[in-house]
Amino acid sequence: HRFSMRRQLAYALIPITPAFWSANYYVAAKAVGEIEPHALALLRWGFALCLMLPFAWPALKRQGMPSKQEWIDSFVLGGLGMWICGAFVYYGGRSTSALNIGLMYALSPVLIALFSALWLKERFDKRQILGVGLAFTGVIWIVTRGDPLAVSRMQWVEGDLWIAVAVLCWTAYSLLLKQRPTKRDPFARLSLITACGVVMLIPLTWIESQLVPDWRISWEGLWLAVIAAVLPGFGAYQAYSYMQQQLGAARSGVVLYLGPLYAGVMGWLLLEQSIEGFHLLGAALILPGVYLVTMRKAAA
Repeated sequence: HRFSMRRQLAYALIPITPAFWSANYYVAAKAVGEIEPHALALLRWGFALCLMLPFAWPALKRQGMPSKQEWIDSFVLGGLGMWICGAFVYYGGRSTSALNIGLMYALSPVLIALFSALWLKERFDKRQILGVGLAFTGVIWIVTRGDPLAVSRMQWVEGDLWIAVAVLCWTAYSLLLKQRPTKRDPFARLSLITACGVVMLIPLTWIESQLVPDWRISWEGLWLAVIAAVLPGFGAYQAYSYMQQQLGAARSGVVLYLGPLYAGVMGWLLLEQSIEGFHLLGAALILPGVYLVTMRKAAA
C-alpha cells in the first residue's frame, strides 16, 4: 500500500513539476543587467539549500557521513545539475533565441529515453515511443510558432553552444541520478548534491566577479534568485528527484515536454504575451503524448 501511495504521488507530480520549472523562463528573461549568471546560480542554490537543510538534516545525520564514492557522485551531479544546468542556461539565454532553446531542450527527453533503454535497461514500449513522438511534435509546433519550416531558417549564435552543453549535461544528470546507487532518500540526497554544487559555484562566482566589468547584484537580481531558489530550485528538483526514484529516468524526463505549455501561460500571466492557436494545437499533441509515456501499462 505504501508503495502504491508513493507511485500515486509521483504521478501527481508530473503536471506540477514543469510548472515550478517554468518560473525559470521568467527569471532568465528578467535577470539580464540585474545579476550575472554564476551569481544567480550560486544564490539560487544557496537559498534552496537553506530551505532543504531543516527537512533533510535529520536523515543526513541518521545516515552518517557519505562514503568517498558518494562524495564523488555528489560533486559530479552538483556540477552537472547546479553549475552547468544553472549558469550555462543563463549565459545562453542572453544571445540565443527562444526558438533555439526550445528546439534543443526538446531533444533532452528523447536522449534520456534512448539512453535509459540502452544503459539503464528501462523498458520502453511502442506506446511510449508513440507518446514521445507526439510530445516532441507538439513542442516543435509551439517553439516554431506553428511554422516548422522556421527550423531551416535558424541562426546559430554563441549562446546555442552554452544551451547545447546544458542539454547534454541535463541528460547526463538525469541518467546518473537514477543509475548511481545510494542509501539516502531523494530529499536528503538532493540536499547533499546541492551543497556540493554550491561549493563548486563559490569560486566560479568569484572568478566571474573579477572578469566581468561592472559586476553587480541588484535588489531585483536578489529577488529573482529567491524566486529561482523556491520554485525551479527547491520545488522542481526535489519533485524530479522523487519522480526519478519512483518512475524511472525515461518517464520522468518526458515532463520537460510540458515546459513550453507552462512557459506560454507564464508569459501570458507575467510578461504580457498572448496565447495563440499554435499553443493550443501544440498542447493537443503534447498532453496525450506525455500521458502515453507516463501511464502504467495496466491503465493502458
